[in-house]
Amino acid sequence: MALMITDECINCDVCEPECPNQAISMGPEIYVIDPKRCTECVGHFDEPQCVQVCPVECIPIHPEHQETKDQLWAKYRVLQGAATAADPKD
Repeated sequence: MALMITDECINCDVCEPECPNQAISMGPEIYVIDPKRCTECVGHFDEPQCVQVCPVECIPIHPEHQETKDQLWAKYRVLQGAATAADPKD
C-alpha cells in the first residue's frame, strides 16, 4: 500500500523531510507521494512518519496502490539496494 496526500494538504512542509524513501515531493499545488517509492515506512519505522507529523490528517492509504506487508518489504529492499549501489563510498 502506498499512501497519498489529499487536497486538504495545507503545504506545511513537515511531511517531506520525514520520508526515509524520498517519496514525497511538491506537486503542482500540494505535496504528492510517489507510490513507487512509498513503503509506508516499512523497513525504517513502525508507523508511516508522514502520517505521524501531518497536522491536518490528510494522508490516507492510496486505494489504487494497495500492497501487502511482504510487497512493501520487497520494495524497501529494492530501494535500499538502489541506494547502496548509488553510494559513492562503496
